[in-house]
Amino acid sequence: MTPPLLRLAGITKSYATVQALAGVDLDVRAGEIHAVLGENGAGKSTLMKSIFGAVQPDGGVIEWEGRPITIASPVAARSCGIAMVFQHFALFESMTVVENVALALGERSSLSVLASRLTEVSSRYGLAINPGQSVHRLSVGERQRVEIVRCLLQSPRLLIMDEPTSVLTPQAIDQLFETLRRLAAEGTAILYVSHKLDEIRRLCDRATIIRQGRVVGTADPRQETASRLAELMIGHSFPQTERRAKREGAIALEVAGLDVPADGPFGTALRDISFRVRAGEVLGIAGISGNGQSELLAALLGSTASAAHSVMLGDRPVGALGAAARRGLGLALVPEERLGVGAVPEMSLAQNALLTAYGQGLVQRGVVAMKRTWAYAERCIADYSVRASGAGAPAASLSGGNLQKFIVAREIAQGPRVLVLAQPTWGVDVAATAFIRQRVIDLAANGVAVLVISDDLAEILEICDRVAVLASGRLSPERDVHATHAAEIGRWMAGVFIDAEVVAA
Repeated sequence: MTPPLLRLAGITKSYATVQALAGVDLDVRAGEIHAVLGENGAGKSTLMKSIFGAVQPDGGVIEWEGRPITIASPVAARSCGIAMVFQHFALFESMTVVENVALALGERSSLSVLASRLTEVSSRYGLAINPGQSVHRLSVGERQRVEIVRCLLQSPRLLIMDEPTSVLTPQAIDQLFETLRRLAAEGTAILYVSHKLDEIRRLCDRATIIRQGRVVGTADPRQETASRLAELMIGHSFPQTERRAKREGAIALEVAGLDVPADGPFGTALRDISFRVRAGEVLGIAGISGNGQSELLAALLGSTASAAHSVMLGDRPVGALGAAARRGLGLALVPEERLGVGAVPEMSLAQNALLTAYGQGLVQRGVVAMKRTWAYAERCIADYSVRASGAGAPAASLSGGNLQKFIVAREIAQGPRVLVLAQPTWGVDVAATAFIRQRVIDLAANGVAVLVISDDLAEILEICDRVAVLASGRLSPERDVHATHAAEIGRWMAGVFIDAEVVAA
């Protein structure tokens, strides 16, 4: 038989006292779409980075086309034909999209020529990006699009994709899957890492399951249910979310006629945004990242000022108030970007808890109460089963899903009247996703008003009571989640509101 394109044997990797990989075996054949499944912290990202040369394993053998090889760096990986879409993006904030792509590819052609190629490829695959836009102005979703298009430009022989669909509509996901199937038919091998098990079942030929750094099995995902795959990943029965009886109260958050100008030439202006969230309900705002979500979050949090009565917390106009004042009135926020916005990477979990929870008795007479701060962080870790060495662990040392659980815990523990969550389970494994979603449902059942801004339609339909869509800075009509479906919301995410507005009228 023809040897696998890529074969791993006995790959190990340790970080201090943590064994990230413990003798991992894996093979991928040309033309195969191969899933790698596991919980957050299972070792998936470390394994993918070892293949891409971004991490050097401590032991084991990597074979490429049947021959042992050392992949010393991402440059060496790209020379073999290996490309990777990272979950946490490898982009320089101060540079433009085309400059980042040129730097990564080592392009010697002019930027204008490369920009034309970028525009053509991004349009072909339905991943619209502006080559001249500065990366620091891009949303999380837009940055992921840049990563995907950059890899497609390389015509890779092995394409590694880590959570690639979180920014896409159902229609765009279908288009991406068609692209991946075409690439596979042409001989490209694809390693696909995702927590969306229905996607795995639709797309992948084979799956390798990793638990605590070890391979615990393989499966044909097309022959397994999503629940069975989840059980293989976590080692026990899969938790299901449970809805509580809805008890609507008074209006806790109201946005009325909110207009926000675009932040620079590549920003998205918000136009006449209006909605209400009552105590005890969950309102979902769906949409593809880059359509005004960042601007809406800034306006809600208070980092962008607006007309005083355009944002109300209860009966209090807060449009002119800053973030600290709004938090003092009971607003809590889980931002879409974990590292850099939700948490400072170099700071400990205790220090990161202090950043927003200082009003919970963690500062007394102007002095930080370190014991209380430490205990607060430890309580968040324990209550949300965060895998971390303790409150002193740097935020950057946690996997993405575990850091997300900590940030959600930090915000909910403050007892907010209104909780705003942006992409609450992006890149989070199935068990942690179910856990976070259940906490959101329970929070609403206890009288908190919850606003969820998410690209994940399954998430919106599972935990929200009502849904609207943000596209090009405009908000669609609202729907009860039981009176709509993913296909309709997907059309709205593409900006098709006209028919919906006629029906609503």
